[in-house]
Amino acid sequence: MSSRPRRTRNATIKDVAREAGVSYSTVSRVLNDYQHVRSEKREQVIDAMKRLGYVANPQARSLVSGRSQVLGLLVHDLGNAYTAEIIHGIEETLVANGYELMLYTTHRQKNKEAIFVNTLTYGLIDGLLLLLPLNPGGYLEKLQDERFPYVVIDHQGFDDSSPAVVATNWQGAYDATCYLIELGHRKIGFVAGTPEMSSAVERLDAYKAALTAHGIEFRPDLVQNGDFKQHPGYVAANALLDLADPPTAIFAANDLSAMGVYEAIRNRGLHIPEDISVIGFDDIPEARLMHPPLTTVRQPLIDMGRLATRMLLEHIQNPNLDASRIVLPTELIVRSSCRQMGAAQQS
Repeated sequence: MSSRPRRTRNATIKDVAREAGVSYSTVSRVLNDYQHVRSEKREQVIDAMKRLGYVANPQARSLVSGRSQVLGLLVHDLGNAYTAEIIHGIEETLVANGYELMLYTTHRQKNKEAIFVNTLTYGLIDGLLLLLPLNPGGYLEKLQDERFPYVVIDHQGFDDSSPAVVATNWQGAYDATCYLIELGHRKIGFVAGTPEMSSAVERLDAYKAALTAHGIEFRPDLVQNGDFKQHPGYVAANALLDLADPPTAIFAANDLSAMGVYEAIRNRGLHIPEDISVIGFDDIPEARLMHPPLTTVRQPLIDMGRLATRMLLEHIQNPNLDASRIVLPTELIVRSSCRQMGAAQQS
């Protein structure tokens, strides 16, 4: 006897309910992944769907639940591994929960953020993920007034009423700077990130704080803006290397700009770490493949995507949940791009 689904026509939710011996509303709750369904009932419904060859219709589910089963994601740039790693965690969680993703990219145009938020929240999505937003003041109040579910990823510049998942940017940058100082470096260049982003501000502040804690005078000429991008990182590194008293180490505020730093150093016939040490931030997959492998600060990027998505789904299910903030630890990953300074080189 064949065990294949017996599907002679498109099965409906009512067919599934009849086959499983449960109510229509129970099937609906299972389809929409409500937690308050007894495990045996859930199994009955799933088994019935398999037997009937039932295929869920997203539009029908939307009419039943009042939800689109789609989450929105607003990002300013897709062309880097940092964003890709976070999206990996987001998509993994969405698939497990039967949701789809609608992605909007602003290409760092601040005015587009509010426009896209207004478009997405007009019935297209159930909730919104904001990754490193540049202009939250343009729409944050609207989201809060309308009680629209949203979660911020990797941005500290929101008030306490915004659900968020962030990493310890300040501590990670402080640890990285201290590591270079412990290796004997006193002239440490810093390739800063996009100044509108709180993560960039925190990393620069931590760099300055580490210098002060070790009695090293801060030199403004040792800070150049790299905008969290490879080519600006290259330009920034060249400016540092052109100084009359250049740095012996460079701390790039993210791994992408560290790639530009590598390029600038090599173009001058210098070697890493023999002539100059380099450290980055993020630990994107490419960091371990660089030559030499990049010492960097690891952010748990995939976990940030997973946890932010779970938090958003919880707020969709229960709009009365209080806003919470998850802070994930960073970790210094020591590889081969930094070296100990000799006593004669420290002056």
